[in-house]
Amino acid sequence: MRTRGLALAVLALVTLAPAIFAAQPKVGHVVLVAVDGWGAYSVRKADPATIPNIRGVMARGAWTLKDRSVLPSSSAINWASMFMGVPTELHGYTTWGSKTPEIKPNLLNEHGIAPTIFSELRRQRPNARIDVVAEWDGIGHLIDRKAVDSYFKVPGDYDKTPNRLIDEAVRLITEKKPTLLAVCIDQLDHVGHGVGHDTPAYYKKLAQIDGYLGRILQAIEQAGIADDTVVILTADHGGIKKGHGGKTLEEMEIPFILAGPPVKAMGEFNVAMMQYDCAAIIADLLGVEPPAGWRGRPYPQLLAE
Repeated sequence: MRTRGLALAVLALVTLAPAIFAAQPKVGHVVLVAVDGWGAYSVRKADPATIPNIRGVMARGAWTLKDRSVLPSSSAINWASMFMGVPTELHGYTTWGSKTPEIKPNLLNEHGIAPTIFSELRRQRPNARIDVVAEWDGIGHLIDRKAVDSYFKVPGDYDKTPNRLIDEAVRLITEKKPTLLAVCIDQLDHVGHGVGHDTPAYYKKLAQIDGYLGRILQAIEQAGIADDTVVILTADHGGIKKGHGGKTLEEMEIPFILAGPPVKAMGEFNVAMMQYDCAAIIADLLGVEPPAGWRGRPYPQLLAE
């Protein structure tokens, strides 16, 4: 009887293990490069020679140009979904510039906002290094700043110092080797609003951002963590003419590209992906158990077994 009782106890422990023990990390580092206003259509329309680094990440990993923003296809709403793993109705940020949720979130963390990938990583892996660099002021209201080691906002008019954000990202990668680094680039959205989406100026700026990505990839190599880093490229929304927020595919469809061990070099994948899946994918890579209220999915089929 005692042996049978012990066996049952062990079986119960194994059954409950996912709820008790966090998953093992699949990779040591994740670098998220998210570009405000980057419509998926632009990846195929851009001259491949002008975006060699984006194309290079695509060639050695997995990607889709069918990832969709939540509605409305505006900034704070979709940055929140990207970080919080849930759609608009659950995180509660409903306008372009929301600083606090207009709808009470369905789940709150210890800091009084919806759980983010940053706060969940901090809670479950207290020694993780977490950094965020951004150009747009609104990012600081959406990341749970109490959960990160550093939050760098480019001072002043970032259009006058376009390399400042990447300088800081490169410094963090080489000096700190973050577990999770989010690089939030706003310059393409400025061009979209000022000149227009899908214009020569838009593609010129996209080529410049590709150069920024090249510097980030080089920094990862120089830091000696390339064999233990997944790079994710994505956006909050796209755009049409000089705006966004609507229901056209130009506004809603965004890229989602990832590469690095253990991502399969499978090329294009076709799934019904939403941008709140981003948080779940990062959580899965870094061994973080997602909150029960998250709606995002990790897509294990993208990873080698």
